[in-house]
Amino acid sequence: MGGVDAASVAAAPGARTAAQLSEKEAAPSVDVELILAVDVSYSMDLDELAIQREGYAQAIISKEFLQALKNGPNGRVAVTYFEWAASGDQKIIIPWRLIDGPESADAVSAEIMKTPIRRASRTSISGAITFAMPLFDENPYRGLRRVIDISGDGPNNSGSPVTIARDTALGKGITINGLPIMVKEPSYSTMDIENLDWYYEDCVTGGPGSFVISIKGRDEFKEAIRTKLLMEVAGRTPPSHIVPVADEAKEPRVSCLVGERIWQDRWGR
Repeated sequence: MGGVDAASVAAAPGARTAAQLSEKEAAPSVDVELILAVDVSYSMDLDELAIQREGYAQAIISKEFLQALKNGPNGRVAVTYFEWAASGDQKIIIPWRLIDGPESADAVSAEIMKTPIRRASRTSISGAITFAMPLFDENPYRGLRRVIDISGDGPNNSGSPVTIARDTALGKGITINGLPIMVKEPSYSTMDIENLDWYYEDCVTGGPGSFVISIKGRDEFKEAIRTKLLMEVAGRTPPSHIVPVADEAKEPRVSCLVGERIWQDRWGR
């Protein structure tokens, strides 16, 4: 299934009418409005992209996910899935879909898997968050919670500083969770950093109940993604081995502009 371009999605929220707003307010509630924002920058190799895609597809149809869904106050969630790279490069793979049981979960899982894998340049977490925010206005379902889930393997190096986008989202009552991918040794060529998990905890994520799950081995992808989705659907408190987001008022342990500085040092712009 082809995605839609960023411009067409970004333009739509401004065109919403009072009738559309009223329709959403009257719509049946879901437990969570969940945006899955997935990194497809060139620093992600094809094997990682394939495992990541499979991880989401399998997690959505897992018995644990379906049980968590069933146990929710409304027994259903609304999900959209898009891929991102540079500040102007976001592509919706799955528009808003209602998942309310095995049949709808199977349909979303199959839709994720049939889309060709792509890669693109640069890493703009801020662009992904900025793109995600108006998507909530396009969702026909009203959720008890609104969550953006960011997965990626490097710091922001394109677009506005990530903290600006994060703080804007938090100001709208949106929670941001993180899935930093740390399966390779940091490399200058791919502009990776050490302690990417700290960067995600201190610079990217935030909001009520937010958390970070780090992936430090290829064999951890699928389990981490399933755990993350279970927590997001059920609104669970992070267990001890998963890091709740640190105090947002304290000084970041990693510079939130580290990605921009690496890019400038390498390319001089």
